[in-house]
Order: sequence, then structure tokens, then C-alpha cells
Amino acid sequence: MFGRLTLPQMIFAGVLGVGGGIYIYQPIFEQYTRDQRALKEKSPTAQEPEDKKS
Repeated sequence: MFGRLTLPQMIFAGVLGVGGGIYIYQPIFEQYTRDQRALKEKSPTAQEPEDKKS
């Protein structure tokens, strides 16, 4: 069937797989960070700490 893969070939394939996944999903990550930044700027009162303690 398939021949054996050497360790450097497996490492190279793994690096290509991870790099390809990051490249493909990069727009999704960017949209998520934009949405989170917009939500944070939209409601600054939700982030204020409460100083009043009983």
C-alpha cells in the first residue's frame, strides 16, 4: 500500500496541516475579534467594577 513515512515527512505534513487550517479559518478568527471589540466598545458600563460592598 503506502510506504512508511519518515519522521521528518510526518512533521512536515503536520506543519502543513496546521498552517493550512490557520490560513483557511483566518477570516473567521478576524471576524470574531472584530465582533468582540465592537461589543466591548458598545457597552462599557458592563465592564465597570462595583465599588459598593456591604
